[in-house]
Amino acid sequence: MLALAESLTFAGMGRRILLAAPRGFCAGVDRAIVTVERALEVYGPPIYVRKEIVHNKHVVRTLADCGVVFVDEVDEVPAGSVVVFSAHGVSPKVKQDARSQGLTAIDATCPLVTKVHQEVIRFARNGYQILLVGHEGHEEVEGTMGEAPDRVQLVDTAEDVGKVTVENPEKVIWLSQTTLSVDETMQRVDGLKERFSALADPPSSDICYATQNRQVAVKLLAPECELVLVVGSRNSSNSVRLVEVALQAGANAAHLIDSVSEIDPSWLDSVATIGLTSGASVPEVLVTEVVGFLAERGWPEPEEVVTAAERQVFALPRNLSQ
Repeated sequence: MLALAESLTFAGMGRRILLAAPRGFCAGVDRAIVTVERALEVYGPPIYVRKEIVHNKHVVRTLADCGVVFVDEVDEVPAGSVVVFSAHGVSPKVKQDARSQGLTAIDATCPLVTKVHQEVIRFARNGYQILLVGHEGHEEVEGTMGEAPDRVQLVDTAEDVGKVTVENPEKVIWLSQTTLSVDETMQRVDGLKERFSALADPPSSDICYATQNRQVAVKLLAPECELVLVVGSRNSSNSVRLVEVALQAGANAAHLIDSVSEIDPSWLDSVATIGLTSGASVPEVLVTEVVGFLAERGWPEPEEVVTAAERQVFALPRNLSQ
C-alpha cells in the first residue's frame, strides 16, 4: 500500500488507480443491514421495511431475495407483522401509525441521525427556531422535521437562505442532515449568519464522521485524477456528494455508478489516473468488481489512499440485541 505522496513518484510511468480509504459501509449502514438480517432470523420472513433500509440497489435486492418486503408507508404492512424503520429515521407520526396498527416495530435509525432528532426536540422545547440545512424530500430530512414541524424550517438551496423568517433572531440555531457536503453546508450556514448574527451552532457537527472521512479522501486524490468513479446509487445523498466533491477538488471528470455495468469504456480514453471510491451504503464487492473490470483492460492493482481509520461500531436495537 502506498501513501499518496509516495505514489506520485510513479507519475508518468503508466496507468494508476487511486483507491480511497475509508470507503463503503459506515457503522450506521452496517448496523441497519445486520438489524434486518437479525430480524429475519428471529421472526422469519416476511419482514417489512419502510422505505429502503439503506440507499443502495444491490443491498435492497439482496435482502428482498431473503424475504424482506419493502413498502413506502406502514399502512401497507399487514396488522401484527414486523416492520423495520430504515437507517434514515422516521417521524413520531410514523412510529405512532405503526403502534396503531399493532405492528412490531424495530428501529434501525442510525444513531447519528437519532442525535439530530434529539437536538431538534431539545432546542424546540427551549423555544428555538431551527434552520435545518438539508435536501428537500430526503427521508432523513422528513423524519427530522417531523419531530417539531412548527419549529423547523428547511434550508436547501442558496435561494432558501433569503426566504427564512424567524420570530426571534436572538433564539435561532442551525442543524443539518448527516450526509451533506461539508463545504456546501457551510456555504448555507455562512449565508444564514449574514442574516442572523446570533445564529447558534449545533453542539457538535451533525454531518457524520463517515461522510466527512469519505469526502476528505476524495479531496486528496481527485486533483491527481482525470477520472473519478464513485460507486453508489443515485438516491444516496452521500454518494452524490462524493461526485460533487471530486469535481470541486480538481478531477477532470467524475461519474456515479450503481455497478460495473454502468461504466462507459469511452470514459477511460486518454486517462492515466483513475480515482475510485464508494458511498457509505455500498458493499465492497461492488468496488472489487470495478477493479476487476479495469484489470481486464490492463489497469494495475490499486494504490490505497488512506486518510482515516474507522473503528466505530453501533449496537443493534435493544429488541434484537438479546
